[in-house]
Amino acid sequence: MAVEMNDLAAFVSVARAGGFRDAARTSGISASGLSTAVRRLEARLGVRLLNRTTRSVAPTEAGERLLERLTPALADMEAALDVLNHFRDRPAGTLRLNVPAGVARTVLPPILFRFLQQYPDIRVEVTVEDSFVDLPSAGCDAGIRYDERLEPNMIATPIGPRVQRFATAASPAYLGAHGRPQHPRDLLDHACLRGRFAGGAMPTWDFERKGEVLRLDPTGPLVMRPGAAIDVAVGAAVAGLGVIHLYEDMLRPHLDSGALEPILTPWWQAFSGPFLYYAGRQHLPAPLRAFVDFVKSDAVGHAAPPASGHKARPRRA
Repeated sequence: MAVEMNDLAAFVSVARAGGFRDAARTSGISASGLSTAVRRLEARLGVRLLNRTTRSVAPTEAGERLLERLTPALADMEAALDVLNHFRDRPAGTLRLNVPAGVARTVLPPILFRFLQQYPDIRVEVTVEDSFVDLPSAGCDAGIRYDERLEPNMIATPIGPRVQRFATAASPAYLGAHGRPQHPRDLLDHACLRGRFAGGAMPTWDFERKGEVLRLDPTGPLVMRPGAAIDVAVGAAVAGLGVIHLYEDMLRPHLDSGALEPILTPWWQAFSGPFLYYAGRQHLPAPLRAFVDFVKSDAVGHAAPPASGHKARPRRA
């Protein structure tokens, strides 16, 4: 029974991505091409590997068993091919990163753009996911998370700013109509634009000043989940629908333009920046090694001092 390696790789891509369109974006193969490859593989194996609906694609029991066996095998093949990088003038291959939405929007882009300019033969695939993930099972070489969400037994390297803050803001129109909060507890009487983790939990709004920490659970007209919904929440704040509490880097363009006004700035809580993490292996794939070395050198060249008046602290899950 002859099975094409490309068909196996197509199946793994679709199973990991949970759909043909998402797999097409990361694999460089059209959705129709992936569908044809999977159907051909199923026909040759004589068993259905994927359950397909109009909304989702998920492995069958047979598909899950095959995926479990193929994942380490394909990783070994990639590692074997990676040996050829030692004979190249510059590293080549694919680097797969798993990052949360906040990092994908503010921390990763400038670093990644400089990296790709320096290493044009490396292709980077980025999966945006806020939940805790197992890197090998997700088919990723490395991830970026904050320190309290790092996987155990992983090597962590600082990436991006070492201190970040949560900012609280509202539009001039909203503040003109509802007044400006003078203390975090005043937010309990305001319309607040909330967030909810992928797992369903709704994080509190945390504030800190001179060692005093306040955790609030305000209410409001909009609840968002990570990802593109962040844009909806920011747009709602700009439109005057309520107060928003989010990463300062995400709100900075709107604060600078005047579309949003900062409030309660003495209470903005600072937290330590993210880390690039990966499994401790004796021989890292060349693209990952190049990225780790680049991040370390980039951190030296672009180091920034901590935000004045704020003590870095881990971001709670």
